[in-house]
Amino acid sequence: MILQNLNYPLDFKFKITTLSSDFNITDKNGNYVAYVRQKMFKLKEDVIVFNDESKSKELFRIKADRWLDFNASYSMQDLVNKQNYGRLARKGMRSFWKSHYDILDENDQTKFQISEDNAWVKIFDGIVGEIPVIGMFTGYFLNPSYTVKDANGTEYFKLKKMPSLIGRRFQLDRLKDIDDQDESLVVLSFLMMVLLERSRG
Repeated sequence: MILQNLNYPLDFKFKITTLSSDFNITDKNGNYVAYVRQKMFKLKEDVIVFNDESKSKELFRIKADRWLDFNASYSMQDLVNKQNYGRLARKGMRSFWKSHYDILDENDQTKFQISEDNAWVKIFDGIVGEIPVIGMFTGYFLNPSYTVKDANGTEYFKLKKMPSLIGRRFQLDRLKDIDDQDESLVVLSFLMMVLLERSRG
């Protein structure tokens, strides 16, 4: 299964009417790309990617290899073809200061890395967020961004948290053409990363 012919930028928009961390992925024309549902009350992360909000077809499943997310790895399975797609690996120690993830392919080879662009945004968000009243509005002016690079440092994608009161919208843009298989791997990695980073504040 390959996510192809995607029209960037893609919008990740969280639903505020559900208890679970569900979000829609749409393209620049507002067309559905996928609907993402994070299963609730699971000790280990368990995420299903559907074709759209009707949830009539399961496309991918992402599952954590452990219940603690320190240095956790998130395997991605293609449910249509019943095969391993790759995995996202969090680099625990570095993530305390600046979020960093490795993207590995189905052969467990590192293909790309996701890095937070400016760690100070997260720090200021944590500090200002504790200030009464003012802290409620940090989502409008303290918004992190993340970049995907290959081993040579070539930048392929950038994800930005968009200004909003409760941090419910992210936007993913492609900076450079990329192989369809690798593109799908990166998009799936980003949707898992968004769930992880959003839960951290």
